Amino acid sequence: MPWKARSVVNERMMFVSRLQDGERMSELCREFGISRKTGYKLLARFSEHGPTGLYDLSRARHTVRHRVSTQLEELLVEMRHKHPTWGARKLHAWLRSNVAGLHLPAIGTISRVLRRQGLIKPRKRRTRHNVLPYGAKIRRSSEANELWCIDFKGQFRLGNGRLCYPLTVTDHYSRFLLGCEALESTQGKPAREALKQVFREYGMPHAIRSDNGPPFASNSIAGLSELSVWWLKLGIVPERIEPGHPEQNGRHERMHLTLKQETTRPSSQNLLQQQERFDRFTRIYNEERPHEALSDQPPATAYTKSERLLPKHDPEPVYPLHDLTKRVGRTGGISFGSPRQHYKLGRVLAHEPIGLRELEDGRWLVTFAELDLGYIDLRERKFEPMECFDLNPLAS
Repeated sequence: MPWKARSVVNERMMFVSRLQDGERMSELCREFGISRKTGYKLLARFSEHGPTGLYDLSRARHTVRHRVSTQLEELLVEMRHKHPTWGARKLHAWLRSNVAGLHLPAIGTISRVLRRQGLIKPRKRRTRHNVLPYGAKIRRSSEANELWCIDFKGQFRLGNGRLCYPLTVTDHYSRFLLGCEALESTQGKPAREALKQVFREYGMPHAIRSDNGPPFASNSIAGLSELSVWWLKLGIVPERIEPGHPEQNGRHERMHLTLKQETTRPSSQNLLQQQERFDRFTRIYNEERPHEALSDQPPATAYTKSERLLPKHDPEPVYPLHDLTKRVGRTGGISFGSPRQHYKLGRVLAHEPIGLRELEDGRWLVTFAELDLGYIDLRERKFEPMECFDLNPLAS
């Protein structure tokens, strides 16, 4: 007869008692309507645990995926306090690379642990409208040092009341943070000196992307500034995003968010102390912090120094394919033609050599380094700037 639902444990107890009284296993199993395998299992459970062994065993999993050990939870909390901007994915990647033999919990489980500990708060979902992709003149990097990104993170006040302006430089391909310098202003000369240090340590890129603010750009011809003129002389193409579209420099802006969270809240007392925090952040960001776009590897694994070295002296542009080379005067103009006529180019080019090439009778192309600036029309006696300055001739 099959087990009676109303007294399963009693039936099992009766079955085991009759076995112990000497009745045969096969005959009892036939009478109770169970297999010999089940009969022997009940006998074994009774022998090991006594009458309690005849109750139904729990069918709960021996291991629960969404549970973590106390030790692992303490490690996750410790790492989160050490790196407040690392989320579940970063912590998961770090555990995989640094803790051998660990049974890794799911990323969602790590998120729940952090939430339970009050270390993260759920994000409000935002709907993104009309977010433009990179423009046609925004290049895509396929190797290190093909394109660097530069920007000022935005000023903040130090403990002593002075303002700090962090100048940051990253490699677009590897996300490697090449420099983070605490400056006292956004003027061009300090930025140039900071960039020289980066060039000396890592070499030079083929192009540098920036926004349209000083010291990277100006309202001069082609938007050139003293800094971008220097880049052109070094053979570096200045590349600028569209005004009002910081998403075109999205990788760099995302790094700024992490930089702000980890180094400026609260800020240090003075520039030297703040620079120490920037240096520590740079080391961890490059060598330890996993990056999702790099298969959870840190940027240092994808970056190699450039073979283009900073020259000892700033080179001057040469124009072998042009007819004439003239030097711009201190007021930003040149005298040209017969009779002599003064043509204004811009003070940003003062004392720099430019190339002149005759395209047709009386019409000359004006070039600085690799950048065509416009045309001089001797008959009309005027300079015509380019309608669209191609600052990115290598863009695909």
